[in-house]
Amino acid sequence: MELLQAVVNGLLIGGVYAVVSIGLTLVFGVMSIVNFAQAEFLMLGMFVAFFCWQHLGLDPMLGALVAFVVVFAFGALVQRVLIERVLRAPEVAQIFLTVGLLIVLENAALLAFGSEFRSVRVPYQTSAIEFGGLIVGVPYLLAFAISLVAGALLWAFMRYTWLGQAMRATAQDPMAALSLGMDARRIRQLAFGLGVGMTALGGAVILPYFTASPTVGGQFAVLMFTAVVLGGLGNVLGAVLGGLMVGVIQTVSTLVLPIQLQNLALFLVFILMLAFRPEGLLRQK
Repeated sequence: MELLQAVVNGLLIGGVYAVVSIGLTLVFGVMSIVNFAQAEFLMLGMFVAFFCWQHLGLDPMLGALVAFVVVFAFGALVQRVLIERVLRAPEVAQIFLTVGLLIVLENAALLAFGSEFRSVRVPYQTSAIEFGGLIVGVPYLLAFAISLVAGALLWAFMRYTWLGQAMRATAQDPMAALSLGMDARRIRQLAFGLGVGMTALGGAVILPYFTASPTVGGQFAVLMFTAVVLGGLGNVLGAVLGGLMVGVIQTVSTLVLPIQLQNLALFLVFILMLAFRPEGLLRQK
């Protein structure tokens, strides 16, 4: 029962990891650029939802929608002004730009919000539901449910809408998409906005059980990259699978390791995956 409880907890946490990782892999899939600043957009989403709760009394689960819209717009602007300019530049320039963006966003947040940790208080914060001997925290369950819905909506958008199909076409063959009359620049801008918006939404829904701070992105950056490497960078379904795996590995490892070392097993899996199957579980070599 203890193992089953750990697996269930891991799946609930991993569902949120999956959503924030989808954003990272979506950006790479369409633009072929690794956004090292992706976790900072998660931090921005947390602060947007926090201030919606503080000043408007909006529940973080609803504030997550506001966070998605705000960060989507900001991300589209960043892509247009900065990212688009280095897409044809050497990869080292892309790395320096996104790492520089990470530093700028984190330090701008420190200047604007201070270094203190912020948390919300909601009625269901300490509530739990029992299922056949398993105890599930309501905040975790809500965060998982909203993440699941967001992921399903993104999948439907990518599969059934013209814009979604255009994004997939641009990811597969940018030149062919351009020859068919698609505005590749607009498609890339949309993809980047959606990618960072999804990550911001994932950050917002965990506010009832996680504190927001300008440096919180550093706690999620490695988790996000581990998830997309496990599933296959650029593969949306792989990001979902990788996120769930990361959550389960984290929680199950605490059964045999001290909680301070809960990421040790995760990093070992990450290293082994890079060594023996760097393309990920769902990508072909």
